[in-house]
Amino acid sequence: MKPSQVRALSEAQIETTLTELHEEWRNLRFQEAVGQLTDNARIRTIRKDIARILTVQHERRIDAAIQAELERSNEDR
Repeated sequence: MKPSQVRALSEAQIETTLTELHEEWRNLRFQEAVGQLTDNARIRTIRKDIARILTVQHERRIDAAIQAELERSNEDR
């Protein structure tokens, strides 16, 4: 999943995707523990996708905080 694809998602879609990725990651880790994992690279891909999603969420929170601060400073004038 590319960062541009993540940025195009709504907050609800991001939360759903993040939940699904965490669940898949947990299942793959379990398969690895019992020796049934066939696609080791998928774990790395999922971890990177989770990191991308969390980064976009963090960026949105920062943007919202900056926007709120700008609105407060404009109200004070």
